[in-house]
Amino acid sequence: MSRGLFGTDGVRGRANTHPMTAEMALRLGAAAGRYFRRDGHNVHRVVIGKDTRLSGYMLENALTAGLTSTGMNVLLLGPVPTPAVGFLTRSMRADLGIMISASHNPAEDNGIKFFGPDGFKLSDEAEAEIEAIVAGEIEPSQPQNIGRAKRIDDGRGRYVEYAKTTFPSGRRLDGLKVVVDCANGAAYKAAPEVLWELGADVIPLGVKPDGYNINAGVGSTHPEACAAAVLEHGAHLGISLDGDADRVIIIDEKGRIADGDQIMALMAARWAEQGRLQGDALVATVMSNLGLEHYLERRGLRLERTRVGDRYVVERMREGGFNLGGEQSGHIVMTDYATTGDGLIAAMQFLAALAESGDSASVLAAQFDPVPQLLKNVRYAAGADPLSADEVRRVIAEAEAKLAGTGRVLIRKSGTEPLIRVMAEAENEHLLREVVDGIVAAVEKAA
Repeated sequence: MSRGLFGTDGVRGRANTHPMTAEMALRLGAAAGRYFRRDGHNVHRVVIGKDTRLSGYMLENALTAGLTSTGMNVLLLGPVPTPAVGFLTRSMRADLGIMISASHNPAEDNGIKFFGPDGFKLSDEAEAEIEAIVAGEIEPSQPQNIGRAKRIDDGRGRYVEYAKTTFPSGRRLDGLKVVVDCANGAAYKAAPEVLWELGADVIPLGVKPDGYNINAGVGSTHPEACAAAVLEHGAHLGISLDGDADRVIIIDEKGRIADGDQIMALMAARWAEQGRLQGDALVATVMSNLGLEHYLERRGLRLERTRVGDRYVVERMREGGFNLGGEQSGHIVMTDYATTGDGLIAAMQFLAALAESGDSASVLAAQFDPVPQLLKNVRYAAGADPLSADEVRRVIAEAEAKLAGTGRVLIRKSGTEPLIRVMAEAENEHLLREVVDGIVAAVEKAA
């Protein structure tokens, strides 16, 4: 079944521009309601969360109208992290969960992500079926079967209490000074609350959302803000989340940045030592550094690679029975605790290692020496396909030949933006730059 509306992480775009319009949100809500009400009963419910973007109000109301028009009862959570929606969908016995967020994107963008009754993101097949319903005639419910909507005031509190249970029993964070950067996003209340209630001296950053400043100079895509705060306050570490808090980047006490690969390396090694790492494997995407793969091999562990997108990491984890996976960007998926990436709970696993080992954050956040990696993005016009050009293919083939046995090349289209991502890894940094720049030049010419 063809897919044009859904990308790698739900539906995403610029607010008030197709497909992020009130009209499309209404149709999406009605289509999702019709998809989940195929048995005809009027006992279905959906939970809706959102981040702090101004357009979230518009999309929330439009989705609610569409869902109730097909008989779904809507429970509105307000601003909560994406993983909270996954958790509460399952906890509240809902048939569907929806998160309104464009994650790490700027405030002008927004998105709609769907979760099934098990708390996991919907499969490609389910999204394709909903997309097909959107394209057709959507049958509304009879007047007596129209759904209801109400606010749930304790949604964030339920998630906060659950998040604390993932920290080792009996342990506290007393004496630890922690900077937590919430990107002016969905976790601006939840994350500081959890850390403070566990005893940390919390220095909050990015906790004054105004509808426009989500991810603006703060958060996991701008970790330098958190790094500066760590150094200014003499903190033991910093935790930098993205706009919907499903990503995390760790900052050590020296202000150095640790990405998702380093966090996953630490967790995989610790869980393996504790006999908790199912399948003796970590699931990550093709973007993860070769250094991570070599680190795991030395410990008798495997790296299972997937295509880019945390949904594909989760799919492979569920297929293979693995319980730890994620992305270099900071999505860390721990199916023992959550159904999707959870930046706060991943950070708490790092804090648990800090509390139990007595090591500093700089020691724990540098598990391996990464192989030099270079990533550049090339924007292309709608409808163009620069990767199909003969010259681009020739340059890529030459690059692969140059790096054979010593590195690798990865070229892919972004699933959320009109970008070609050109990435390579090699021990020889001069050769690395030469290879990437050559491919970028060829793609730019073709684009």
